[in-house]
Amino acid sequence: MDKLKLHDHIISMHLPYYFYLYTMIFVTGATGLVGSHLLVRLSNLNREVRALRRKTSDLKTVKNIFQRYALNPEAQFAAIEWVEGDLTDIFALEDFLVGVDEVYHCAGVVSFNSVDKRQINSVNITGTANIVNASITAGIKKFCHVSSIAAMGSADHPKMIDENSLWKASKRNSVYGISKYGAEREVWRGIAEGLNATIVNPSVILGPGDWKTGSSELFTLVWKGLKFYTLGTKGFVDVRDVAKAMTLLMDGNHFGERFLVSAENLSFKQLFTFIATNLHKKPPSIEAKPWISAIAWRVLAVTGFISGKKPAITRETARSANSRSAYSSARLINRVGLEYIPIEQSIKDICEIFLQSHV
Repeated sequence: MDKLKLHDHIISMHLPYYFYLYTMIFVTGATGLVGSHLLVRLSNLNREVRALRRKTSDLKTVKNIFQRYALNPEAQFAAIEWVEGDLTDIFALEDFLVGVDEVYHCAGVVSFNSVDKRQINSVNITGTANIVNASITAGIKKFCHVSSIAAMGSADHPKMIDENSLWKASKRNSVYGISKYGAEREVWRGIAEGLNATIVNPSVILGPGDWKTGSSELFTLVWKGLKFYTLGTKGFVDVRDVAKAMTLLMDGNHFGERFLVSAENLSFKQLFTFIATNLHKKPPSIEAKPWISAIAWRVLAVTGFISGKKPAITRETARSANSRSAYSSARLINRVGLEYIPIEQSIKDICEIFLQSHV
């Protein structure tokens, strides 16, 4: 179904097939959840793509995504031009952008552990500054930056959060959120210097990826018998919709703005119940009240210090799991007419893939 929809999208644009063959696109963070799905979408739209990867990056997950969603998986994956490098190397970035017309900046470190602050800032802020500077130097025509709802801050918002919600300095802001806010400032600076850039702020992104990290790990936790839930609420969105929103914004030349990308607002209890039902597991039944979460992150911090392993729960993730936030994606819907995949359907699709990989 997804392949047919992508093919229909190409036809509906009323543009000649060869139109995109003369546009080179550069994608950072190409092996991540968003980056890998974006590669498939761009490839299905017949775009020429140069993708940045670290030397140690594993392409297995990317290949699996192509097998599932690409129109011609083997040929399309083989057509991707892979380059090895690092966002902190400004000279390498300038070389990678030779002949490039458009940039999708998906790379970033996602961590809510304060001990990772130096690495988070180095990649998310300095790395973004580097790719923005290199893009300006190279005369890049279009630039899309993947930010996050975390860049909108974690301070309590009395109303629905949208693109007009202002960042507020607060002790509740995570190190990750602060870094993404800093990265956005670099993009806004680039826009002021003449860069045609758009910013997307996805909520919690759901999709098949590395089942041991990020939001994909939520499915593993439920599979292993997660017993606890919180009553916190967040926005959630399918990764396919994030990739689609990015290409629609770039193709429509919607620059100089940010766009919140979020399909639905759900409680974590609802989310875990959807996942458990589709994985044929018992839904979590014990409410983890804020005081329990506070004890848990402190205990795990001590055990993590002793064992040398990063704790699964930190102060920031405990706060996030118990906070209640709601997000509006009206601007994006009105601008490009995006129709979101319902989160219940998204979870069903992801669980099918999860079960196939765990048989």
